Amino acid sequence: MANASSLAANSLALRSHDRLTFHLASYTYEIVRSESGSTYSVSDGAHSIAAPLSWAFGLGESGQTYIFVRDGVFYESRLSYYRAPDALDFTPGAPTTPSADLEEALGRRMIYAPETHRCFGCHSTASTANNQFDPAHLIPGVTCEACHSPGAKHVAAMKAGHLDQGLAAIFNPGRLGPVDLVDFCGACHRAFMDVALTQRFGILNLRFQPYRLERSQCWEKARITCLDCHDPHEPRNRDLTAYDNTCLGCHSKAAGSAANTGHPGKVCTVSTKDCVSCHMPKYEMPGMHFKFTDHYIHIVRDGQGYVD
Repeated sequence: MANASSLAANSLALRSHDRLTFHLASYTYEIVRSESGSTYSVSDGAHSIAAPLSWAFGLGESGQTYIFVRDGVFYESRLSYYRAPDALDFTPGAPTTPSADLEEALGRRMIYAPETHRCFGCHSTASTANNQFDPAHLIPGVTCEACHSPGAKHVAAMKAGHLDQGLAAIFNPGRLGPVDLVDFCGACHRAFMDVALTQRFGILNLRFQPYRLERSQCWEKARITCLDCHDPHEPRNRDLTAYDNTCLGCHSKAAGSAANTGHPGKVCTVSTKDCVSCHMPKYEMPGMHFKFTDHYIHIVRDGQGYVD
């Protein structure tokens, strides 16, 4: 989460490429790096528009989208960098057909304040203060205070050895009930209500992990939450066996015994290892050159494909 955004000048994807180029009909897009940073431009052969890139959103594991300011207006770049092809391609949701003019071709104008607040609110820390968007003082990435609220009193109390006072001075999302906790994570990662309100159904909601989790029987019957599998203070564990204990806490003969007071789930007859490789398959998002893990935990039938 700490790498949810960075200054464009610090982006490893940009720093590793002197020039990135993309062609769409009569338009040529380029991102050119210099000592002072990277400049994004679009040309129709006769005229061009260019702007220095300000922020890079996303670590770049799958891709990275760029934000820039032109004439006082924030823009989302029409093109993003994708690691798999090591090249530029369309930003998710951007039109893929030729634009009417250079201004439209450049990218999407973020003209509504709530949208700008939310984009930066999820990808950075302290971008809004006193209900005012303040990009000049934001902290790139999701740092402690993004989830735990202002921490000056907490730090002072802990340094003074007042542990109880220090713990009481900070917000701890881990103490929330299951519904509130998943909604808390879903504030950025999208929960059920976000999908219901936007009516964004189909494989495009694959990246909305809390929403997909809420489709699962593991949520309906056991209220499994994000924190049951993930420690937000640590890098994501890529060893699939690391998640087995969480699954087997319900889906094992011991979990189904009379002595168990939790939720006894059905026992898998296939394997007791690498559970998520079968029950949380990966699917490639259209246009994103990357396979994302589906957090809808269920029995996947042969040839079934993505289930909305």
